[in-house]
Amino acid sequence: MVLYKLEDFDPDYRDTFGGDDIKGYDVYAERNDEKIGSVKNILVDESGHFRYLVVDTGFWIFGKQVLLPVGRSSIDHNARRIYALGFTEEQARNLPEFNDNLRIDYDYEEQVRGVYRTPVTETPLETSVPVGVSAPVEASAPLDSTPAYAGSVPSTSSNQPRHTDYNPDTYTYQQEPSLYEMNQRDHQTLKLYEERLIANKNRVKTGEVTVGKKVETETARVAIPVEKERVIIERLTPEHAGTVVSPGTDAFQEGEVAHMEIYEEKADIQKKTFVREEVNVRKEVEQDRVNTSEQLRREELDVDTAGLPVRNEKV
Repeated sequence: MVLYKLEDFDPDYRDTFGGDDIKGYDVYAERNDEKIGSVKNILVDESGHFRYLVVDTGFWIFGKQVLLPVGRSSIDHNARRIYALGFTEEQARNLPEFNDNLRIDYDYEEQVRGVYRTPVTETPLETSVPVGVSAPVEASAPLDSTPAYAGSVPSTSSNQPRHTDYNPDTYTYQQEPSLYEMNQRDHQTLKLYEERLIANKNRVKTGEVTVGKKVETETARVAIPVEKERVIIERLTPEHAGTVVSPGTDAFQEGEVAHMEIYEEKADIQKKTFVREEVNVRKEVEQDRVNTSEQLRREELDVDTAGLPVRNEKV
């Protein structure tokens, strides 16, 4: 079995779990409410399940770091505390010391389990509280390097006999739920859901306006007055008609003519192009409001206390 530090297994574990990080929480002995140290780290298995809390006992046991199985812990987020159920100073002294360079093997864990297998009478185990989240951490990818807590470790007490009820080749944490299982009976999590209206706007094409030009033909009529010249010949009887013409008068001579030029006006019709009007094409936005209604569902907590004292508070 391989153990990982939580931050090595999932560097983004704070985002994965959300809420407070229990690392740094103070640890108290549940039996007498005595402070015994603080949580320095969390160890998880290959599946991401919490298995141990690394507790730095500080001045309580001269700064010794020990492992506390998660099944023997109870968390109080409001007080930022973790209670070690049934934990005693004698157990702390008997536990093998832990350090960051230690490589944990089955024998080391057996030494830890052997201490906690001692019957505890102060607090029944079934009142234990799960640590934060009972679901396994989802690892984004397996670690490439050899974990810092796998392999073998020489120990001064490694020659101690192993527990005869367990086989190191087949042992699983599920065999000892009193040490590794988080109590789901006394501490269950219910998620209350509600529906909300999310209003979005989509730009949808509703049509297209085409503005162009076309040529239309019409018949135009115009009246232009023109002048024409004509020759009028008037023949008159002079007053002296019948008077004898004097000798030498140019009478009866041929070739005498009178010339008169005649003009008239012709209509000169031309077509020319003029600007009649200008057309501007633009868009303007009109504001409108769309009202809609939907039936939304929301879950509310229904607590049947059956006459028992229950404190219902929101934290």
